[in-house]
Amino acid sequence: MLEIQDLSFAVTEDKREKEIIHNLNLTIPDGKFVVITGPNGSGKSTLARLIMGIEKPLAGRLLLDGQDITPLDVTQRARLGVSFAFQQPVRFKGIRVHDLLRLAAGRNLSVSAACEYLSEVGLCARDYIEREINSSLSGGELKRIEIATLLARRTRLSVFDEPEAGIDLWSFQNLIRIFEKMRSEILDSSIVIISHQERILQIADEIVVLSQGQITSQGSPQEILPELMGQTVPMSICEKLQ
Repeated sequence: MLEIQDLSFAVTEDKREKEIIHNLNLTIPDGKFVVITGPNGSGKSTLARLIMGIEKPLAGRLLLDGQDITPLDVTQRARLGVSFAFQQPVRFKGIRVHDLLRLAAGRNLSVSAACEYLSEVGLCARDYIEREINSSLSGGELKRIEIATLLARRTRLSVFDEPEAGIDLWSFQNLIRIFEKMRSEILDSSIVIISHQERILQIADEIVVLSQGQITSQGSPQEILPELMGQTVPMSICEKLQ
């Protein structure tokens, strides 16, 4: 279980402090699929980076299974079972896809086992298993490979920052299937997704809405989606992928 207590974060702009997250409190129980949504600039991606340790809070604490992880860096949090998928995946020149999956799994992953993870994300394994994680891969390919690494890790808490960004329509539908499978197969593992895609919001156990760095509403899709749709016209998949 992840507990976020009185979390605040600010940046300095033009010699002035601008608060992005303000005294935010949120509990993410084990085995839950939580989608965090809200308008641009509401603090969604900042919150994801704070959970992973990429950013450090101005105030407040983060507790993972009762342990205070606030002072821990990214590597230390990863060792405790926290995974993060970037909105723009990182390239690793000189590292093969097979190497990356083996590192993610934390064991001597066979080629056939690695290929299964690639197949899960819709990639032809024989075309990718020996490829380097470099500029020869498109953004969509990198995104799918990154998601494959999270599947290989099977961690306690997986955080995805706008996983639908930069992928095609077929990949988006496959992405929904992957999230549904993760929720059903990885027991006691929590999934946190930063997104405003209606299809992803629909399959959540809980939706958390942020605005100006604070939670404005929280509940099931049945409770929250009518409220969101009443406030704004949801962005369609086609609009997002243009």
